[in-house]
Amino acid sequence: MDEKSWVFHIGPIWFDGTVTTMILLTCLIVFLLVFFFTRKLSMKPTGKQNAIEWLVDFTSGIVGDNMPRKEVNNFSLLSFTLFLFIFVANQIGLVTKIVTPNEVSLWKSPTADPFVTMGLAMMILVLSNLLASERFGLVGYVKNSFLSPMPMLLPIKIMEEFTNVITLGLRLYGNIYAGEVLLTLIASMVTSLGWIAIPIAIPLEMIWIAFSLFIGSIQAFVFTTLSMVYISHQIEVEE
Repeated sequence: MDEKSWVFHIGPIWFDGTVTTMILLTCLIVFLLVFFFTRKLSMKPTGKQNAIEWLVDFTSGIVGDNMPRKEVNNFSLLSFTLFLFIFVANQIGLVTKIVTPNEVSLWKSPTADPFVTMGLAMMILVLSNLLASERFGLVGYVKNSFLSPMPMLLPIKIMEEFTNVITLGLRLYGNIYAGEVLLTLIASMVTSLGWIAIPIAIPLEMIWIAFSLFIGSIQAFVFTTLSMVYISHQIEVEE
């Protein structure tokens, strides 16, 4: 499968148009979902308000399970936003598949691109270190994050920062990309084998879409959980 993205440039800088468009669309969907589910809030929640409150409690629970209770209010909004963005980004590629005759992909999950997932992982790395330096000061940050419990662990601690980024980003990318590739291969059965493949292709497509929905949800949970774990390791004092 030799798909390409359409690209554009602003001056000398080139951009991946497909990924950029899908990220903007994901942000728009997230905004509209939250906007719709939080209209006309009441003291006795029902329907859509119950759903959004459950999601807020769920993502706050992720923070509470991996950080001290005093930190829940500080990071619950980050957890909620991160989970909802990744969840929508993971699922949006299951809606349809738009590819031009020149094999240029116009629609896919943003998280099926390694630069997006690695960018998200790098964001968590930078944020966790900035929060730690703000909380402990530069000297305390270096001591707590890299020289504790013993200075000889400094090379391992530095390497751990990079391995955290790689594993966090590539885990998400690999799962979502593999799911979209398999959906494309199943759909291609119809074009290659003709109408005779439809009785086989449609059930397989439906089963794999359901499985991909599950995997996309799990990966959003895993990414958010590990992000809270990494931040917690930086902002809590090493014993």
